[in-house]
Amino acid sequence: MVGVYFSGTGNTEYCIEKFLKALDGEAEALPIENPAAIEAVKNADEIVFAYPVYYSNLPKIVRDYICNNADIWRSKRVFIIATMGLFSGDGTGCSARLFKKYGAKVVGGLHLKMPDCIGDVKLLKKPLDKNRELIKQADDKIIKAADKIKRGKYPKEGLGFFYHVAGLFGQRLYFPNKTKKYYDNVKADGSKCVACGLCASVCPMKNIHVESGKVTFNGKCTMCYRCFSNCPQKAITIIGKQVYEQSKIEKYLDDEGKQ
Repeated sequence: MVGVYFSGTGNTEYCIEKFLKALDGEAEALPIENPAAIEAVKNADEIVFAYPVYYSNLPKIVRDYICNNADIWRSKRVFIIATMGLFSGDGTGCSARLFKKYGAKVVGGLHLKMPDCIGDVKLLKKPLDKNRELIKQADDKIIKAADKIKRGKYPKEGLGFFYHVAGLFGQRLYFPNKTKKYYDNVKADGSKCVACGLCASVCPMKNIHVESGKVTFNGKCTMCYRCFSNCPQKAITIIGKQVYEQSKIEKYLDDEGKQ
């Protein structure tokens, strides 16, 4: 078994590592940016694949990864974990349909509600104690799911017709192009930005360029909010126009929850 994941602010990384530890203490979790992940999938029979859900859909980087490596999924048993700020409907189903198309057997799915990472939109912001409670609830759900799987009972969240309809009418119909193309309207406030380069170093798309004290974006943002949440000057905005909260997972973990 191997875990493969994409994580923006750390929610999904936290969840898949917690899940693998509960299910199989020896299984490794690799980010999709790591070239070794492809070889690990080729050598494994069982895959745990995890990602955040944006607008009830796959992040563009995740969809591209699955499709661009279509040949490695054939005959694999795939369990899918989707993290989200709101109920997404078919969060796991979005990738399940692709995996099935490429010959994988999807054995189950798990939806985990986590703190919202879209820090320049006020809508889903919660107090610190509420976000910590979300993580505790996710922890409990992960442990229960792992116990069920050990008994041969796989959760099927996000899979099937009714979940598909919920995802379609939940957000996907109203934001049909949000994740089909890369985003091209990221901004850095020149009055705050000090061109430290941290944003460029954490960007999974290599979308950010820093030169001569200026930050530029190359039109290939996957809306993961890494640059936004790591900027020490709070100078970057993506969808909104104001920084309300930088939402890295570490902020919501107490000492007991830190790994």
